[in-house]
Order: sequence, then C-alpha cells, then structure tokens
Amino acid sequence: MDARLLDILVCPICKANLEYRKAAAELVCRPCRLAFPVRDGIPIMLQNEARLLSSEEA
Repeated sequence: MDARLLDILVCPICKANLEYRKAAAELVCRPCRLAFPVRDGIPIMLQNEARLLSSEEA
C-alpha cells in the first residue's frame, strides 16, 4: 500500500485515521471497530464491505 495514499485515506464513517494491516490486507478504523478490505491494492471503503472487529482485534 502506497504510504502517500495511507496519509490521505480516512474512515468514510467517522473520518478517523486508518491503520494498515498488511498481513490481513485491511485498513482498520479503531473508533468504529471496522476493517475495510484491500483487494488487489485497492482499498474498498464501503461500510457494507467492512467487517466488524472483535474486541481482541480492536
């Protein structure tokens, strides 16, 4: 994931900064407890595509 892209991407729901988890290919929003998938290098920033994080993951 391009570092410049990570600098400008924010959560589409709460506008918080996102954390990139390379091993899981996800962008994580801690306040919303959502993980947005990254497919073929493209972040899918749709709420209905995100998965809810468990309390251990958050």
